[in-house]
Amino acid sequence: MSGHSQFKNIMHRKGAQDSIRAKAFSKLGREITVAAKTGGGDINYNSRLRLAVAAAKAQNMPKDNIERAIKKGTVGEDGANYEEIRYEGIGPHGVAIIVQALTDNRSRTAPSIRAIFNKKGGTLGETNSVSFNFERIGYIEFPLNVATPDAMFEAGLDAGANDVITDDECHQIITEPNDLMAVREALEKKFGTPAAARLDYRPLNTVALNLDAAKSVMDLIDALNEDDDVQRVYANYDIPDDVMAKLNAED
Repeated sequence: MSGHSQFKNIMHRKGAQDSIRAKAFSKLGREITVAAKTGGGDINYNSRLRLAVAAAKAQNMPKDNIERAIKKGTVGEDGANYEEIRYEGIGPHGVAIIVQALTDNRSRTAPSIRAIFNKKGGTLGETNSVSFNFERIGYIEFPLNVATPDAMFEAGLDAGANDVITDDECHQIITEPNDLMAVREALEKKFGTPAAARLDYRPLNTVALNLDAAKSVMDLIDALNEDDDVQRVYANYDIPDDVMAKLNAED
């Protein structure tokens, strides 16, 4: 995959590192809590919780934080009733955007997401208004240092993956949604805990962006990621390497 399309959904660019870390832990903790509420607190019998805990550990989330998040889900100590909501909209320059949120208050979250879209040059649409631009996949990510590209490619395909992509940042393993857990477990035995393992949306088509367009699109995506209820943002943009280098140089 050439360029930098919105596939790995890396949170980037804005804010002090400690603030970003705290927000990431909050989002990871909420996912753990919801997974525990919906499937129980035993990771051996709850695949969603197992993935959520693995993702938290990969981000060095403290063990105490993980245990508290599981406890919130199993004993309901925070009293919150989180639900998953998917929002869809169009960003600047026709970029399709999917926003996954976990919220205990729809009346708070929907207006907030709509306001962000409006302020940043986008439009919030109806459910399924842009999702046809994406396919649902399983996504696993490993650091580069765990294996050579050839070794990861061979191991991934042997485990049942559809594709393995290695770039200058990481190894990316693509699976069918139903195969995610089995492939993750097989690769974990060889290479340790992955940096990420989750169900994702991958764009079926992309919109190439120049520097000015990339700035406006990333401004919207950054603002969405700043919202506490937003867990993940997907978009079908493609930023060429030279444009991304200029974008990073201006930060």
